[in-house]
Amino acid sequence: MQYGICHLSIVPLRFESSDKSELISQILYGEFFKVLEQRKKWSRIRLDFDNYEGWIDNKQFQFISESDYKSLKNAKPIYASDLIEYIKDDQDQLYTIPMGSSLQGLKLLNHSHDGNVITLKQAKSQLITTAFTYLNAPYLWGGKTPFGIDCSGFTQMVYKINGYAILRDASQQATQGEALSFIEESEPGDLAFFDNSEGDIVHVGIIMKDNHIIHAHGKVRIDRLDHSGIYNAEKGIHSHKLRVIKKII
Repeated sequence: MQYGICHLSIVPLRFESSDKSELISQILYGEFFKVLEQRKKWSRIRLDFDNYEGWIDNKQFQFISESDYKSLKNAKPIYASDLIEYIKDDQDQLYTIPMGSSLQGLKLLNHSHDGNVITLKQAKSQLITTAFTYLNAPYLWGGKTPFGIDCSGFTQMVYKINGYAILRDASQQATQGEALSFIEESEPGDLAFFDNSEGDIVHVGIIMKDNHIIHAHGKVRIDRLDHSGIYNAEKGIHSHKLRVIKKII
């Protein structure tokens, strides 16, 4: 088994080994992984954080040893907490990194960072504060940053930055936590899931107080939430049909 770490700011994770293939997620600076299969230009990897798999360009990561991988896995998580920050390499070159980048591997990469970080689990109420930081970020299928993010990437990153690990896709996240029977039982920070006409979970958002929800749909936005689903007041329609509410923490 081989192992790797992302030493760049934002790297695409693709469904197949091609630049033309679907973007299924992104790997942020400092995220580390197992290399499951290696080809001339591409490697299939499994992220340590959520076990998500996909293909990454061989030019966009660095190999690390098994002992380094285990050290990173056992280290206390450290996340960049500002929208955009910088790290400096051993030649004093600057790299931009987005909010939520992992900083446990700074020493391993011979990089330095003097920005704000989060190292401990935060109160549940802090989830909404973090979610507001992404407000108006454009929707991007597979995205995980304030410069482009999808619905489940948004919920995963908000939870991650506050010290909680949830899975990558909405359908996966819906398998976690405790189901609630009514919206009235929910608290700010709980997750609401929505399905399509076939009954598949296709959307997720973070519940706020006073029957509002913040979610990524066109952009990260705030809408009303009722027993039918998400109500878009601008268009006067329900944009998503409610399936289940889950209490994760």
